Amino acid sequence: MSRVHEALRRAEQSGVTTASSAPPAKPNDPPVNRVPPAVAVDIPGSPDALLERASVIPYNPSPDALFIDPLNPHEAPTEEFRTLRTRLNHMQSLQPIHTVVVTSASPAEGKSFSSANLALAQAQLAGNPTLLADFDFRRPIVHSFFQTDRGPGITDYLQGKIQLHEAIRRIGDTNLYIMPAGSAVINPLELLNLKEVKQMLDRLPSLFNWVILDSPPLLFAADANLLSTLCHGTILVVRIGSTTIDSITRAMQSLCQNNVLGIIVNGARRGELYSKYTYYHSYYSAHGENGE
Repeated sequence: MSRVHEALRRAEQSGVTTASSAPPAKPNDPPVNRVPPAVAVDIPGSPDALLERASVIPYNPSPDALFIDPLNPHEAPTEEFRTLRTRLNHMQSLQPIHTVVVTSASPAEGKSFSSANLALAQAQLAGNPTLLADFDFRRPIVHSFFQTDRGPGITDYLQGKIQLHEAIRRIGDTNLYIMPAGSAVINPLELLNLKEVKQMLDRLPSLFNWVILDSPPLLFAADANLLSTLCHGTILVVRIGSTTIDSITRAMQSLCQNNVLGIIVNGARRGELYSKYTYYHSYYSAHGENGE
């Protein structure tokens, strides 16, 4: 501002009159070039105000969703996602990580299951607003998990049909929000190449501490590769007995190596996983916190 004041002072000393201080024009005087009025700019409201305008839907998950149960925190699946949550939150304390793409090499490896449960685990922490966004425009499933409508959603917002808060739904009174995929589009990759996608992903961290994107498999569409370049990190989901070493190698090669945060392994044998936690928590309950 000091430079502006200095320029004005010099202009006054040199006899140049600014438009704001020009004397009233007389009828026969030539028109005076005046500074045009400021153009009104649409400034987004505060994060709290925007989220308050989002619709609220009850927590009514589909029986097929296989969600972790917050009322049974010591069950093996819940423990695994809480461990993953802890590791991601530690990474976030070291570097700014807020937007994460969850993908897989091929279909049916558990990426949607993993992204939804990770979002649920994050949202269980107080003061940790979390968004689960369905960017799998080809085969969206997040809306089915929560038994809500597919639209309006992300594609509708990106095409300018709705405002951002109309694409967001809050799950009950929890910290969890979802963005369904929205209306079907002919070419999802073309839509993801719009500048509005980056603008939205840059804005969402001001609203949520974690933004978790469910995306198509890497080897079947280029969508996840593009999204990974726009987000802070990528998590690859593999399934024991299904994902091959070759597909993992090709999937990793398609991603920016510095962008990969880690790998989630699905399909561990249920008996082994449960027996490990059953032993631990039985011992913990019987001997107390200090093992006495």
